[in-house]
Amino acid sequence: MKLKTHVICRLVKSEDLNHHGTLFAGKTAMWFVEAGFIAAASLTHPENIVCINVHGMLFKKPVSSGQIIRLESKVVLASRTRLVSYVKVLDNVSDQLCLDGFLSFVHVNLQGKAIPHNIVLEHTDADDIALLEKAKALK
Repeated sequence: MKLKTHVICRLVKSEDLNHHGTLFAGKTAMWFVEAGFIAAASLTHPENIVCINVHGMLFKKPVSSGQIIRLESKVVLASRTRLVSYVKVLDNVSDQLCLDGFLSFVHVNLQGKAIPHNIVLEHTDADDIALLEKAKALK
């Protein structure tokens, strides 16, 4: 299966800001996990996906009120029961990278036990291969 990018746009409003007037990391984390979840759940059933680790959510530049940000997510690693999503957040106007990181999800049954998902990903793009190698190095 080829890698598919999922896109979500958000308008940063005053209620999304911290005491410095920039995007609150807690709100960002919620959107970040949601974007990664959408990518993982699109490959199977949402009720079978559980987030187990946010491997990093590294801000590269501040985000201000009124900015429209674009969250792009895709699953870059599929092991036996685990799916790893890469999420990047861009300024929707300038395409500047605001933050990025990886999240791990586990494919589970209705009792919460890890089960194989049988998903095989096809990496053809050099950037996707580089993301795969980074995802493999995550613990």
